[in-house]
Amino acid sequence: MPHIPLAVHLPGITGLLEYRQDTAQPIRELTQILLRGESTLSEGERELIATLVSSQNQCKFCTTAHTSAANILLGESETCEMVKADFETAPVSDKMKALLAIASHVQQNGKNVTVQDIERAKTAGASDREIHDTVLIAALFCLYNKYVDGLASVTPAEPAFYEKLGQRITTNGYNRVPAIYEQLKKEHEG
Repeated sequence: MPHIPLAVHLPGITGLLEYRQDTAQPIRELTQILLRGESTLSEGERELIATLVSSQNQCKFCTTAHTSAANILLGESETCEMVKADFETAPVSDKMKALLAIASHVQQNGKNVTVQDIERAKTAGASDREIHDTVLIAALFCLYNKYVDGLASVTPAEPAFYEKLGQRITTNGYNRVPAIYEQLKKEHEG
């Protein structure tokens, strides 16, 4: 049960973002830029970073939501599961392994990112912007994970919920779409 009153038809982060739309707007905009904006990292790769960090933070809602989005964007589900289990042996590029290592260190403590981590990423072909964006995505998802779990937001158990959420994320990005929220409210009441 959430620690504050939230719209029951909007579980997870969505209900929290609706609760304070003024604080949600800049967070949504930043997320949209980082995960859906112009980048040399694919949207699927950026979702992998969000998934890994959420998984390591043990945030069930965010892990499941971003796993679903990553799976859709990658067109398969094995890679995401392997990244969560051990990204060093997952079927991703050396550059992506190096960036995931940086994200993992940020998740633990930003000061855990070492010069060797950065050198590894650059040697594997990562640009300064890719390194920057990886750190910022990791930090942003630490915020989201703590936000969701710190207020005990509702975490649905049904896989079908996350499949639909993954579709909404990959279709609409991280923008607020009031018509979708109204539809969810009608479905919940129906």
